[in-house]
Amino acid sequence: MTMTENGTAGGVSFGLNDEQRELRALAREFAEKEIRPHAAAFDEKQAHATDIIARAHEVGLMNVHLPRSVGGPELPCFEGILVAEELNWGCSGIGTSICVNGLAARPILVAGDEEQRKRWLLPLVDAPILGCFGLTEPGAGSDVSGIQTTAVRRGGDYVVNGSKMFISNAGHASWMVCFASTDPGKGSRGLSAFVIPMDAAGITVERHLDKMGQRSTDTSAVAFDNVVVAAVDRLGEEGDGFEIAMQALDFTRPSIAVGAVGVAQAAFELSVEYARERTQFGHPIAMNQGVSFIIADMATEIEAARLLCWQAAWMNDQGRGRKATKYSSFAKLFSADMAMKVTTDAVQVFGGYGYMKEYPVEKLMRDAKLFQIYEGTSQIQRIVIAKEINRE
Repeated sequence: MTMTENGTAGGVSFGLNDEQRELRALAREFAEKEIRPHAAAFDEKQAHATDIIARAHEVGLMNVHLPRSVGGPELPCFEGILVAEELNWGCSGIGTSICVNGLAARPILVAGDEEQRKRWLLPLVDAPILGCFGLTEPGAGSDVSGIQTTAVRRGGDYVVNGSKMFISNAGHASWMVCFASTDPGKGSRGLSAFVIPMDAAGITVERHLDKMGQRSTDTSAVAFDNVVVAAVDRLGEEGDGFEIAMQALDFTRPSIAVGAVGVAQAAFELSVEYARERTQFGHPIAMNQGVSFIIADMATEIEAARLLCWQAAWMNDQGRGRKATKYSSFAKLFSADMAMKVTTDAVQVFGGYGYMKEYPVEKLMRDAKLFQIYEGTSQIQRIVIAKEINRE
């Protein structure tokens, strides 16, 4: 796929090459055979899909962006979103659990030295080990300058105190990239990033949070009580944490955005199937203009969102800097809001049955909501977009 720097068409090809088609087919097959048959049960039990995650690792659908220097496939952002869409089509809770390593590893790829990359990333290739990304706190979500977790230097170590909230995979992770303030007077510019083993003394996974949707992703609160972290496990320099986090999110937002596309695609396919089978007034409801227009809008909005995701991924792969930031936020904003609308419309197409848990669109609607919240709310994406426009 080629595109000019400003995102306008210029000798554009929207076709996938053979390798990309094979990768997407592999992910679709895995989602269809390994994820979908178990999605409802994992959602109901709010269970962590340990075995499915292990199988995803075995077939090469985890850690797809890890560099060859640590044994990874080093796939571009674009190839990664092909995988992410299909996994989330299968189940966004299980898909998120599989894909979170991409976010957890990204700060180490952005700012880690060779030794840090080998220590923390090499094991991910050999086994289905999970990492997690510790930015959000009970009182600091969108406003990272409000982070209260501190890291105080003591000789060759730091002592970390504070708490993190809504941390995906925290209860099953081997380590966390934790963002803490090393200079509270500087706000977001006083943040630093550390890789901390989750079995370190003083770390407590306080509780597994009971969520409305994406229930098969472990989401937990984590407390730090005088946790000693070696200075060698700091990523970059003191004060680099905010920039490290933003660079990581720029790369991973297209993957989150396309996850929303996967959920919407699933809702669309179910709606089309149901509308063709369900009869009212002597004919399928798909023949009713009120229903057919809903389905037409679904198809259009899904396609538009997917193309924004493809463009944002391409921007990241081309190293477009701030343009990648803006386009990643375009994709995240539009796709998240689109998925919420499409899944709500899917429930409407199903009518009373759509409101029942025995039908899958109810789960999809619950799952979709989270895309408007995590990795930057839809409102924050609008702020980012406006700031980037004003910088141009």
